[in-house]
Amino acid sequence: MAFRDETDMGGTAEAFLTTHWSLIEGIKENKDPKQSLIGLLLKRYWKPVYCYLRRTGYGNEQAKDLTQGFFHEVVLSRHLIERADPSKGLFRAFLLHALKQYIIDMSRRESIQAKIPPDRLITLEIADLPVLPQTISKWSPEACFHYAWKSAILDQTLAAVEEDCLSAGQDTHWQVFRDHFLHPTLDGREPPPLKEICRRYGLTSEKTASNMVITVKRRFQRLLIKHLRSTVSSDTKAEEELRDFLETW
Repeated sequence: MAFRDETDMGGTAEAFLTTHWSLIEGIKENKDPKQSLIGLLLKRYWKPVYCYLRRTGYGNEQAKDLTQGFFHEVVLSRHLIERADPSKGLFRAFLLHALKQYIIDMSRRESIQAKIPPDRLITLEIADLPVLPQTISKWSPEACFHYAWKSAILDQTLAAVEEDCLSAGQDTHWQVFRDHFLHPTLDGREPPPLKEICRRYGLTSEKTASNMVITVKRRFQRLLIKHLRSTVSSDTKAEEELRDFLETW
């Protein structure tokens, strides 16, 4: 997915105050461990965990139960969180390692739900279950985990971009970007001609439409970097994550 324009990542001295590693530090220090911190981790990582479990061979219901059980163990019980170390690498790599260990532990248990106290049970909004494309349906569980994570980041970023455009009164910018660039890119097809886009949205020139696409692409990249920064501990690693992300699409 050719979203990228050449821009600077930002100053290396910038503090990563909203990173997942910072969230983990907050959990370690018992700062609001059951509210916003847990909610953000669940929101961003339950789909990759679920997809990994499905590709490992678990059925739908068992994968959902294991996903819920995993976050109870890792986040609420905090046994694994306390051993999290930003110097060891990417947060999602740490989470995947913890998940593998959790599956090994769970193989020794008879019931998942019975091990979780009812008053501490996590309710996951998992009605909208992720579906892996056929092209990667035979990938390894690890590859599916990382793909699902990137898909979730993409969805979150695009939702933020759309919200930004609408808040700024740039509804047409978003629609032009969506119709001429986003949907064709995701679907792997040729974009409609700018002349058609201009006619569709009453624009006076193809240059105007092109500039709208460029504006939203830059906004997308800025917000994508912001999301990726929240999962790493340095600008260098954020740059690496960005390259890896864009190569996937």
